[in-house]
Amino acid sequence: MIGKFATASALTLLVLTVLLGARGFAQTTPAGQTPAATPAAQQPATPAPTAQQPASGQEPADEESTSRRRKVHPHDFKNWNFNAGVGSNTVSGTTYNFVRNGGEVVAAGVERNANKFFGLRADFIYANLPLRDSAERLAQAGGATNYALAFTLDPVINVPFSNLYTGYVLIGPGFYHRSGKLNSDTAIPGSACNPFWNWWGACNSVSIPLSGDFVKSNENEIGINVGAGLARKVHGNVQIYGEYRIIHGSHDNIQTDFRPITIGVRW
Repeated sequence: MIGKFATASALTLLVLTVLLGARGFAQTTPAGQTPAATPAAQQPATPAPTAQQPASGQEPADEESTSRRRKVHPHDFKNWNFNAGVGSNTVSGTTYNFVRNGGEVVAAGVERNANKFFGLRADFIYANLPLRDSAERLAQAGGATNYALAFTLDPVINVPFSNLYTGYVLIGPGFYHRSGKLNSDTAIPGSACNPFWNWWGACNSVSIPLSGDFVKSNENEIGINVGAGLARKVHGNVQIYGEYRIIHGSHDNIQTDFRPITIGVRW
């Protein structure tokens, strides 16, 4: 009897133990749920990538492209050039009959450049035109002075051969004033004209003027000039140059032709 009671008590205790254990498990983990990971095991969520901002000072691609298109090319020429030189001249045409070669030349000019190849140049040229002895005999003069002043305005084409050498050509119109004076002239007013008096500008008809003004000559002529030169850089923007020109002017069938050869400095 006691044995049956003990067996029943043990079974009762075992059932109570199982029931209490099941109840505790149910309270700890709800049915249908997986136990949550501990906070230490949790990893922070990766933030969503944000739009990348351009680095400081960096323009957007389209603005960079526009900036490159608007980039100004280097200014590889001077806006203004100046020149000054001296030299000698030869003569041609009718002038050769009365003027000898070798007269002094002084020249100065200024050039405004549109780019490294094209410009517009204005020049002043003084050219001494000494009379030949044969011309003084025709004039019955003991001596004479004679010169020409030239004012030219020429388009210029510059041709850079290298970093040191530049060639150029020019052509354009010019205004020329030729002036002269005969010394100790013994010609008689009203005397017949000869070729010298015609070139000198003293004969408006068939004889030299009775007024005696024929001892002086002042001729204003319009014409053309053509030239070419070569310049070599010596320091910075300073160049030495050599230039040759052909100058022709005329008025009332009176012509003046001379060819200045000039050596000078450009800057």
